[in-house]
Amino acid sequence: MTDRTHGFTNSPTELTIDLDALADNWRLLRDRAAPGFASAVVKADGYGLGAGPVVKALAEAGCRLFFAAHLEESIRVRAALSEAGYGLDHAVGVLNGLLPGEARVMAQHDLFPVLNDLGQIEAWQRFCASVETILPAAVQTDSGMCRLGLPWQEVKVLSEDISRLDGIEMRYLMSHMACADEPDDPKNREQLTAFADQAASLPKPTGGAMLAASSASFLGPEWHFDGIRPGAAIYGVQPNAVERPMKPVVQLDARIVQMRDIDKPQTVGYGAGYRADGPRRIATVAVGYADGYLRSASSKASAMLHGQRIAMAGRVSMDLLTFDVTDVPQAQLGDAITLLGSDYGVNELADDAGTIGYEILTGLGPRYKRRYVSNRDGGAA
Repeated sequence: MTDRTHGFTNSPTELTIDLDALADNWRLLRDRAAPGFASAVVKADGYGLGAGPVVKALAEAGCRLFFAAHLEESIRVRAALSEAGYGLDHAVGVLNGLLPGEARVMAQHDLFPVLNDLGQIEAWQRFCASVETILPAAVQTDSGMCRLGLPWQEVKVLSEDISRLDGIEMRYLMSHMACADEPDDPKNREQLTAFADQAASLPKPTGGAMLAASSASFLGPEWHFDGIRPGAAIYGVQPNAVERPMKPVVQLDARIVQMRDIDKPQTVGYGAGYRADGPRRIATVAVGYADGYLRSASSKASAMLHGQRIAMAGRVSMDLLTFDVTDVPQAQLGDAITLLGSDYGVNELADDAGTIGYEILTGLGPRYKRRYVSNRDGGAA
């Protein structure tokens, strides 16, 4: 078993990242995409879990195509792959495109840009000509999200003059979905049709076309094209409200730092957010919104203690949470309350906080003691 710790060694909180579950989630998505391929989005420091261990675990599971958002993130992904012994057959793309001055840096680090407009295509073409080398890139089209990607007018210009791609290996053609987490939304079919039309009007990419990220991977094979580009689902975020196939990847445990007995009319926390209606027992743990535990979860979230569900008592503060542990009489100072786990995870906390699992994951703060675990030989912790 691989078990390695990072971060605040003496912290009263511990974030455990299960690299086996992470790899299993990616394999599930890969199998759904078959016979197409599955890549992996590892932006935002591997969705908050640490890009280095995440990238190594996914590469070991068989992933050979990675995407990060920024150039600096992508450089770190390439470094993690190199450190783990993986070479240029493992490709890394930069989702946010090509900014002025970045082309040479991308080439130096063996990265490829996701080109999001005609200006970026022209700039990459000029760079390829300057180094007299045909270099890979992805071209992203806007199929209806109006965020990144060539709008339909620029797709039309490109389709009518494909010489704009001379000197570039268009390795991937891609787009992104707006409403894929709602399977019945008619915009899903609209975007599918739009992207299929765009793909038909442009040269066939050498690596393939891909539309689906995490949620769209569960809409059906039509949305898969040649491959998929999942992110959040790899890390345990469920793709929609109907299907719940992803394994939990994180467990967050916090030791009780103080216990107290209160009674009516005493209150707990800022704003007197919790009022005792009788004798109650309150446990405090050293986690708060400074650690990414959202204030919007105040008085709504739950946790687990000795196998029992316990309710938050009052507001989330910067460094502390309070829970009503009256119904867990064996609770004592130093016991670990599981804030995120298999019984109450990122999806459930997101629901209670009025947000999405992505925000819960990417907000996990630096003060946790981080423990990477894997039971597989050669685990990439």
